Amino acid sequence: MNARRKPRIGLALGGGAARGWSHIGVIQALLEAGVRPDIVCGTSIGALVGAVYAAGELERFEAWVRRLRFRDVVSFMDLGLNGGMLKGERLMAYFREHFIGRRIEELAVPYGAVATALQTGMEVWLRSGSVIEAVRASIALPGLFSPVRHDGLILVDGGLVNPVPVSLARAMGAEIVIAVDLSSDLLSHRVRNETPEPEPEAEPSSLVGEWLRKLQERFAPAEPETPAVNEPVLPSLLDVVTASINIMQVRITRSRMAGEPPELIIAPRLGHLGLLDFHRAEEAIEEGRRAVSVSLHSLDLLGLPNG
Repeated sequence: MNARRKPRIGLALGGGAARGWSHIGVIQALLEAGVRPDIVCGTSIGALVGAVYAAGELERFEAWVRRLRFRDVVSFMDLGLNGGMLKGERLMAYFREHFIGRRIEELAVPYGAVATALQTGMEVWLRSGSVIEAVRASIALPGLFSPVRHDGLILVDGGLVNPVPVSLARAMGAEIVIAVDLSSDLLSHRVRNETPEPEPEAEPSSLVGEWLRKLQERFAPAEPETPAVNEPVLPSLLDVVTASINIMQVRITRSRMAGEPPELIIAPRLGHLGLLDFHRAEEAIEEGRRAVSVSLHSLDLLGLPNG
């Protein structure tokens, strides 16, 4: 009698800026439970972590992100005024040199990334060519990173159309899709009324530091106002932008996954993290592990290994 064939497992990693470091903990916990994805795809930060995993570099990458401090994040910020505040070249050069400097076809695990065509709103699946170019297009959050030219298109963040790419995992042959949704608790967190100060150790210097200082001043709330009774204080520009992105991501994610449901949703609860809190990796990674631990019973129901 023939042994039952193992279903192909696809991992769909969602977008969510700094919350995306939780994908590292999710993948590690799944592997420790005996669940090894056959396919991995991602949107935005999910595209980056997914590429690192597919390249076999997750352990080294985790060590690097755990060492990140606020000043390290600032050091990767290269000023750009053409389509976005950041060019992203410095960050991508580092990733190319240390983690994902190869072609998608050369990766050990089938991989895909999602981007959005700015001219048409079309969803674009990147499944061949340079890994770093696919990641760079997928993370091009409008206003923050400048767009990317690709095959006659101008590409921006895939989260605009498909924040958790279940459909791409299916198209790549996944029979069981495990989706990691980083937006599940975003709307339960109130908009802050003031911009937090950076860590004391992070006082930046040089041109980037001056730029960041001016950026913080621009994003800080205006002169304190005295609102009418029961009227909220207006938030800063940064908080308005962040909250707007969060609302968009939550609504699109719910709509897409209602029409394209995965077999399992893992939902790290990191709505309290800010858009650029990349220096809080340890917290995010551990939450990713916790989110998997509460889903272990679902792995049994799907007939997947569990420890």
